[in-house]
Amino acid sequence: MGSYVPNTLKEREEMLKEAGYTSFEDMFSCIPDEVKLKRPLNLPSGLSELEVARKMEELADMNVVFKSIFRGAGSYDHFIPAIVNSVISKEEFLTAYTPYQAEISQGILQSIFEFQTMICELTGMDVANASHYDGATAAAETIPMCVDRKHKTAYVSATTHPWVIQVMKTYCFGSNTKLVVLPSKDGLTDAQALKSALETDPEAACFYLQQPNFFGNFEDAEAIGEIVHAAGAKFVMGVNPLALSIIKSPRECGADIAVGDGQPLGMPISYGGPYVGFMATTTAMMRKLPGRIVGETTDDQGRRAFVLTLQAREQHIRREKASSNICSNQDLCCLTASVYMAAMGKEGMAEAARQSMSKAHYLREGLKKAGFYPVFHTEFFNEFVTTCPVDDKELLDALEAEGILGGLPIADGSILWCATEKNTKEDMDKLIAIASSITGKGGLSYESNI
Repeated sequence: MGSYVPNTLKEREEMLKEAGYTSFEDMFSCIPDEVKLKRPLNLPSGLSELEVARKMEELADMNVVFKSIFRGAGSYDHFIPAIVNSVISKEEFLTAYTPYQAEISQGILQSIFEFQTMICELTGMDVANASHYDGATAAAETIPMCVDRKHKTAYVSATTHPWVIQVMKTYCFGSNTKLVVLPSKDGLTDAQALKSALETDPEAACFYLQQPNFFGNFEDAEAIGEIVHAAGAKFVMGVNPLALSIIKSPRECGADIAVGDGQPLGMPISYGGPYVGFMATTTAMMRKLPGRIVGETTDDQGRRAFVLTLQAREQHIRREKASSNICSNQDLCCLTASVYMAAMGKEGMAEAARQSMSKAHYLREGLKKAGFYPVFHTEFFNEFVTTCPVDDKELLDALEAEGILGGLPIADGSILWCATEKNTKEDMDKLIAIASSITGKGGLSYESNI
């Protein structure tokens, strides 16, 4: 009951003998003695299936499952139609592996092709790939696409998610690429600082802008794109795919590359993953796309067929020569996003985005009355930053006691709040009332039922 090795001791001894060894020690004799474990591992005894189930249930009971979530910062609690999990739970999708052999992988290849097509429709770009591990790695992978012998400096706005910037720094460290973080002003990219930096740097390769940015604010992407192109650099936009259903596409803003995280498209928060990063670009930069691309063709009988195409062999073989080493992809997550977009449709996605935006504005006004004042005064999507007149731990603990996950504490004692279509008016009023009871403002009070 306690062993997961299917072979009996006698069978293992027979296999060792057949391989020419007298024992396992003999088989591993080629390994230097100094790297071998000298003492046995202190492992507990094996458990039965029933005992394991009970142990896992005990551990699961330690998790806190919030009834209401008002935190975003890259992972968003959106409604997921039941059809999404119903489709992606089919065993032919769950067990699918990397589709190198097109003749036996038509189903998964088509699903990737449909994902690419939908991403192109969302972003307005000509071609998309499939896919990256998450939005942060997708963002970092745009830098090698833009850097060349004459252009070796990448720029990123300070209004970008700090974790995305950290991943960019890691990539640039490994490739000896210079990364410059440009300052923000009033919650937006400092356009004048950007212009000055690019005009004085002939080696500028690209500039990355997040839309909406980390603070939830809408950037003037078109104006920034003009500044970037005037300097001869590439304009890269990191976007929220759900927001794209109601705002201008990256292509309309002049972007050369569009990336983002597909998590809002049918993927639960799930402790941070697995998610899926998407990337789309123009025809001019198509051959620099990392990862794989699925293309449509016809077979020898003239029937519609799908194949992997335009993938550099360096990604797999001459790794030191490769601009990217992304070899795998997130097929199941791609399928999840595709099923979500198909189920919701254009109007459904737009409605989810409009509700998220509307409820965020309602929440901000309510928190303002409770003494949590907006830090920035500009247009925003479904996230916003407020001051916090009380100890943020006291506030968040009070909310948690009522089954509410509050906003994310950020620099200078501020809090980043988020609302989605799942947050009801009652949820928001409850949060505002609890905040009011702590600050003593707003004329609202809340008595716990717990």
